[in-house]
Amino acid sequence: MRLVIQRVTHASVTVDQEVIGKIEKGFLVLMGVGASDDEAMADKYLKKMLGLRIFEDENGKTNLSLKDVGGELLLVSQFTLYADCRHGNRPGFTQAGAPDHAEKLYEYMLARCRETVPVVEHGKFGADMKVELCNDGPFTIILDENTFA
Repeated sequence: MRLVIQRVTHASVTVDQEVIGKIEKGFLVLMGVGASDDEAMADKYLKKMLGLRIFEDENGKTNLSLKDVGGELLLVSQFTLYADCRHGNRPGFTQAGAPDHAEKLYEYMLARCRETVPVVEHGKFGADMKVELCNDGPFTIILDENTFA
């Protein structure tokens, strides 16, 4: 699994010129699913993501979590996070999860997020999406097998 977590002042996702997900202050999360990912891994990543203290407190220190600031969440599936660019100029995606597996895990993650985050918006799996955001900081965290144990 790979998550690109961006602290945002606002973000939205549009499909066919219609805004289908929109948030204010919170996280825009791009989610890539690998072939061997499962629900247990999703739970582990979710716990880490929601526990990240990357919002500023009253002293200007990054010490507050999404929950602490009443933040919102926009979760967008993005298989291209598994691009393999080691050979040639055309990326390969053999490490990405099959679409049916990835969609199931994406829906699972959305359901789990809704259990603890009051506002959870999402993209449309497999669609051509336009994502707009105002990255706050900028502040971007990548969680994958190399950055998160």
